[in-house]
Amino acid sequence: MRGANASTLAGFILLGFSDQPHLEMLLLLVVSIIYILTLMGNTAIILLSCFNPKLHTPMYFFLSNLSFLDLCFTTCIVPQMLWNLKGPDKTISYTGCVIQLYVALGLGSMECVLLTVMAYDRFNAICRPLHYGVIMHPKLLQQLAALAWISGFVESTVQTILVFQLPLCSHHMVDDFMCEEPALIKIACVNTTFLENELSIASVLHVVIPLGLILASYGCIVRSVLRIKSTGGRRKAFGTCGSHLIVVVLFFGTLASIYLQPKSKYTQSYSKFLTLFYTVVTPSLNPLIYTLRNKEAKRALRKLLGRDRDGREAWCATVHGLAKSQTQLSNQTELD
Repeated sequence: MRGANASTLAGFILLGFSDQPHLEMLLLLVVSIIYILTLMGNTAIILLSCFNPKLHTPMYFFLSNLSFLDLCFTTCIVPQMLWNLKGPDKTISYTGCVIQLYVALGLGSMECVLLTVMAYDRFNAICRPLHYGVIMHPKLLQQLAALAWISGFVESTVQTILVFQLPLCSHHMVDDFMCEEPALIKIACVNTTFLENELSIASVLHVVIPLGLILASYGCIVRSVLRIKSTGGRRKAFGTCGSHLIVVVLFFGTLASIYLQPKSKYTQSYSKFLTLFYTVVTPSLNPLIYTLRNKEAKRALRKLLGRDRDGREAWCATVHGLAKSQTQLSNQTELD
């Protein structure tokens, strides 16, 4: 317990990529650029979803929740990471580590549930199009979003309490760039079999089961789409689901590699880069994936940026029509 008390006073040292110092400055630059893109892209999605009436749909309601989640998730992790990359000081306070673990676990668990809810939305849109508006009513949307937020932070509360009740070794060096549960378990000075088993159960509940439900939804979607005789209809249906499926593969693929893969030298060597991918890179790709594959979103984005060609042409036509009417009225007045 003396080790735990020492950790409480001194905080932790996040070793991060200190074993590869030649990469630190490169990572500092790359992660800074990605973080800026993440802030801009996800903020744009939220603004589009709020202020464009054409995007007041269930899909964009959940997407705006996902974008807000990604903003919080990256902001919880990246600033501390950049601070540690820029110099020799790689410490984080005990309180900061607790908050980072709690928030990251909560938002990560919530994203798993939210992506499952979005798959349910796509299932209803394609498999039950005639009843879609009745099923996905505003009250249900709010309830599903609340379920995602609440379930994520309930899981995070349990995990965080269990982790920080462990007596930690006096060196308090965390072999990662953030306070993540597997890395913190490794520096405990007691047998952690119970906590490792509990982590495995939590991984099944928040990774395996949601992924299974998503795949089951897409199995039904594919079966329904294949019944569509029109090639254009099939293409449109697959295009509707394609963006979400890409995000699911990227997020759950890296998450499963970290939490479900058996311990090995491969996991030890590459887990930090896998963690970097799902915590930093994936949130920056989500806005690109959803906007580049959706004509309505691209049109709304151009309008938000003042580059909507159709809107300008309509405005010019309106001005021209008013000018023409004014000229005709003036000529008529002169004749009179």
